[in-house]
Amino acid sequence: MIEVSEKFKNAVRQNTRKYEWYGSITTKAGKVHEFTAKDIVKGSGYIKWQCCSNTEIELGTVYAAEMGISLFSEIDRYTLEDAEVRLYYRLTLLDGTTETIPMGIYEVSEANRKVRTLELKGYDHMLRFEKSLKLESSSGTPYQFLKAACDACKVEIAQTVAEISALPNGKTTLGIYSDNDIETFRDLVFYVAQVLGCFCQIDRYGKLVLKRYGNESVWNVEQKERFDSSYSDFVTRYTAVSSTNQISQTAEYIAMEKDDALTMNLGINPLLQFGLKSVREKILREILTALQKINYVPFDSSTIGNPALEVGDILKFSGGHADETKISCITSIECKINGKMTLKCVGKNPRLASAKSKNDKNITGLINSVESGKTIIYSFVNVAPFEIGQSLMNVMDIDFTATEETTAAFQCEILLEVVKPDTGGEPEEGVAAETELPELSIVYKINNETIDTFMPAKTCLYGKHIVTLFFPISKVIENSSNTFSMYLKISSGSAKIGEAQIRATISGQGLAAGLGDWNGRININENIGNISITDVPFVADVFKDTASVTFPSKKTQGLTQTIGNIPITDQNYEADAFTDRAWITEILRTFVLTSVRGNPNYNGYITVNTEERFMLRKRYVQKSGPESLDHGYAEDLVIDISYFTKVDGVEVNGYTAAVRPQYVITAAETSVKFPDTITVENGFFELKAVTEQTQEAVTDEVDEGFLERTTVDISGFDGVKGVEFTL
Repeated sequence: MIEVSEKFKNAVRQNTRKYEWYGSITTKAGKVHEFTAKDIVKGSGYIKWQCCSNTEIELGTVYAAEMGISLFSEIDRYTLEDAEVRLYYRLTLLDGTTETIPMGIYEVSEANRKVRTLELKGYDHMLRFEKSLKLESSSGTPYQFLKAACDACKVEIAQTVAEISALPNGKTTLGIYSDNDIETFRDLVFYVAQVLGCFCQIDRYGKLVLKRYGNESVWNVEQKERFDSSYSDFVTRYTAVSSTNQISQTAEYIAMEKDDALTMNLGINPLLQFGLKSVREKILREILTALQKINYVPFDSSTIGNPALEVGDILKFSGGHADETKISCITSIECKINGKMTLKCVGKNPRLASAKSKNDKNITGLINSVESGKTIIYSFVNVAPFEIGQSLMNVMDIDFTATEETTAAFQCEILLEVVKPDTGGEPEEGVAAETELPELSIVYKINNETIDTFMPAKTCLYGKHIVTLFFPISKVIENSSNTFSMYLKISSGSAKIGEAQIRATISGQGLAAGLGDWNGRININENIGNISITDVPFVADVFKDTASVTFPSKKTQGLTQTIGNIPITDQNYEADAFTDRAWITEILRTFVLTSVRGNPNYNGYITVNTEERFMLRKRYVQKSGPESLDHGYAEDLVIDISYFTKVDGVEVNGYTAAVRPQYVITAAETSVKFPDTITVENGFFELKAVTEQTQEAVTDEVDEGFLERTTVDISGFDGVKGVEFTL
């Protein structure tokens, strides 16, 4: 509900009210045309707001408000392209004053001219987000995504960083994969708001605002304020959230302990695909917690209207057949200018949560039949060359996911060259070299388990070869993610495989289409060749045993063995070159925050160096405060160092007057001046107990005798015990 005064709320409840609609039209050239209530054709104007569809409550919605109005105006309709219409509602209060509230800013989309009138239709700034967006992989906080969208589409954001961060998942870093269905900035805003458990609106001032569903009533609609109304006999509430993971083609389901109501289906959200499953579950849990406030009774009512109401406001209805103990949320408003206001709250019946309509069943059957008959192919091409030696080397990994129990087929073609080993010499003349041909061995692994029953081998001549492989993969478990690996080794010599010379596929029905992006795993393979150690003589001393028998006690000596040092000569340690294969997808993007970029706010412990970079403050300046004294002047300063790890020193300076501050002032300080009322006899400053003053008496006239009078001023003392006079 837009902020209005209590006087406005009281006046809008009256049986009769005095109000006026008016506004202005600003053309693209900057020309302003004002119009009043007299210029509005009766019954022509309306404004529609909504945050959900006509059937159920939704998250992340980005509905645009619609405005239509007909004016008695002679404005040229051709000048109204992309013109801006501002509407206002002015209400006369009970004390005779007026209060005006904005009713929105709309951009003209249609302008039709009739004989005497001009028909206008417009939408708010939400349509500005219908701007094409080609977003590759990216990451950031929800506020960063929203701010980027608003800046690109020239729409202000109504909330601050702190307000967005306070929303569910507001501080979570989100990532977007490259293969996503985000086509416009409006799609991006939708998915971000869905993660935050909110819906989006353009407020009355043309700014983007994210709203949450609440449970605190802001307005009570009495029976006298309703023309007609209908209420459902159920309460809409949610106890579960479902989100589809596109990689595994499975729905991730999070529910309350007692799951007996509706499920909020988020579909495939590109921001909920990356990261560990536990992180995604945490995000869904936050959304589910926010949905617990939804406990609404769906309704449809025509009222006398309160222009201050907005979608998302919580209402209570009283009187008539309304249940005063229940609450409802406004999901759509249709406000007739100078007419009624229709309010609506939509929602599904939790008792029908498990039931599917005929259309749902037909669609599910069609999807299942199409998916079951589709052949999915996972492909692999090596991006780095390999040199195969006498130890097994991993040359291929293919990840594939099955959505149902099925079979798959592995096919591969390898182009390689077998190189003869260098023997280090030439065979003797007339002696034929007898060499054994090398044997190429292939080992298959599924999920790091070696397939012992099928190990192909090939005897190779030295030179170039084409290796064709086929392996049927049977009994792939339903809803499983698997990795098929291939290892090669050669008995002698080496086999060289060039870049992109391994072409392999895994195909089958019932497999999930992969995204082609990094799955979050980093595989590092290290091949270490044989480490040769030359023959070293092993020398051991002769065993020396000593035994003795003594009766009646018996004592057995232990065995003693001495082994000398075993010398090992220096050996050359050789390791085959590392072979890395990596696909890089940017997950997190690092931003450098300076004192200039982004206008950041930071506390007093942070300062900015000469390079405009943030650093901890090492020097602090504190100011003392004056202390009250009977005589003199003092400054008091208490320095709290409890929150510092270390304090190198304290410097007292900055005084411009003729004052020299000291830590301890004693009577020995000759530079300290003190008045006569202070004594230093005891080594410290203290007020004198006895003060002597010499005064001249004043002679007064009396009838008889002689009188001398003197006046003692004791205003400067807190108390005087007595006065002694000496003549």
